[in-house]
Amino acid sequence: MADDGRAPSRPLLDLTTGQMRRAVDGWHAVLRIGAVDHRVWSKEPPVLGASYTAELPFDGDFDARTYAARRLWRAMNGRAPGPAFYRLSRHRRERLSAAIRALDAHRAGGSYRVIAAALFGKKRIPDRAWKTYDLRNRTIRLVQGGLTLMRGGYRKLLRPGRRHG
Repeated sequence: MADDGRAPSRPLLDLTTGQMRRAVDGWHAVLRIGAVDHRVWSKEPPVLGASYTAELPFDGDFDARTYAARRLWRAMNGRAPGPAFYRLSRHRRERLSAAIRALDAHRAGGSYRVIAAALFGKKRIPDRAWKTYDLRNRTIRLVQGGLTLMRGGYRKLLRPGRRHG
């Protein structure tokens, strides 16, 4: 954070080598302040004791970036950072877990019937009328959802859904 003349400047934090990683695109750090991890990226190697500014591009992720910058600033100044920008509901997390499990079983050669039995319990799988049974369609959708995640759809999990209105 840059010194704006209104308050004494504070160093970003003392970074140990375990928290800092160099990559092709710059330097990545995970700053643990209280119980919250904050991820920071820098083009240049960090200088201990230096003051930093946040550079936020006006792009599609601007809302998330500003929210994260504000949380970091609050934590660095001893205040509660507040809730995360975006959290998955318990139902969504369970569905994603089922989709990944279904995908793993499908890629291992499991039939939809075998996958459904593993996910929903063997007692819920009928001996007859499997082709028209609801759990068969649900299992197929879970496998398709897992395939979508595998092919890059997981990136959508990093952004909140678009709100209308």
